[in-house]
Amino acid sequence: MTMNRWGLSMGVSPREPLSGITDLAKEAESHGFDAMWFIDFHLGMKDVYAAMYLAALGTERLHIGAAVTNLVTRHPTVTASATAALDELSGGHAMLGLGAGWSAVHAVGREPSKLGDLRAGIGEFRALFSGEEQELYGTEVRLATARRQIPIYLAVSQPGMLRLAGERCDGAILMGAADPEFCRWQLDYIYEGLEKAGRDRSELLIDLIVTMSVDEDEEKALADVRAWATSQAATFAVWKNMPPAWERFRPEFTAANDNYHLVDHLSLHAGHKDLVSDEFVRSVALVGDEQHCVERLRELASLDLDRITFALLSGGRRRRMEQLAQRIIPAVTA
Repeated sequence: MTMNRWGLSMGVSPREPLSGITDLAKEAESHGFDAMWFIDFHLGMKDVYAAMYLAALGTERLHIGAAVTNLVTRHPTVTASATAALDELSGGHAMLGLGAGWSAVHAVGREPSKLGDLRAGIGEFRALFSGEEQELYGTEVRLATARRQIPIYLAVSQPGMLRLAGERCDGAILMGAADPEFCRWQLDYIYEGLEKAGRDRSELLIDLIVTMSVDEDEEKALADVRAWATSQAATFAVWKNMPPAWERFRPEFTAANDNYHLVDHLSLHAGHKDLVSDEFVRSVALVGDEQHCVERLRELASLDLDRITFALLSGGRRRRMEQLAQRIIPAVTA
């Protein structure tokens, strides 16, 4: 399979002007990117819907969505209405990315959604997007602005969520690691969900999120992605199951979880970013010179994936985008 769909993912930091998002999205579309995901962390980043609407107003073909929202800080009816507005502004290219919740949920002292809550939530979104009157929340509700079934993507990493995406969703956002062994382990659980529901593989779009820093100086590349790697380590702390090769990192996961500061979520200036080893950072992210990163991307692109999405890190977003579009992706697909 030749990978021909590529996306970008980003959050708008408090130090970054929202006014620049429209032009950034225009550039992404002109470079041939298929999709643009925006992080929903209402306390630590600028409003995700403002960012998505600005992106939608400047583009014609770009698929745009929140990666990811949750059922705890935002009621499904509010999310459905806001996503329907995004669909209108984007010309029918909205995506709804849903997850259990982590940074946004823990930041307000709440707990992530359970698997059963997410299963129910997916059904609620389907009902709301139908535009028909439905009995939900103990009353009759109807989303007046609904025009179509907007595709629902589930952010997945562990077995239960991976199976659920295969059973019920239009897309799966693979979270966790840019590592072929890890991804194959995840894909097997997605296949289980598809088989259980009697669905064909073509009914699900699998999108892998990759965090990468290309630099001749590996130390600089490691520093560039360390904050993100630490956030991943913190989320892994509660995992009951993971590939056997990753068990050796469990002490790092515990340390990251115990000392993570949500106010600095994904910040390059975060003090907690030194809690994980270089070995772990190299395992979850792509770091190194151009040749090394291209080779690792080729391995990932050979997997059963439909799209690879790059985290567009802060600190020179346009430079990173151009590097991806003009050098990295052409080298991977050559």
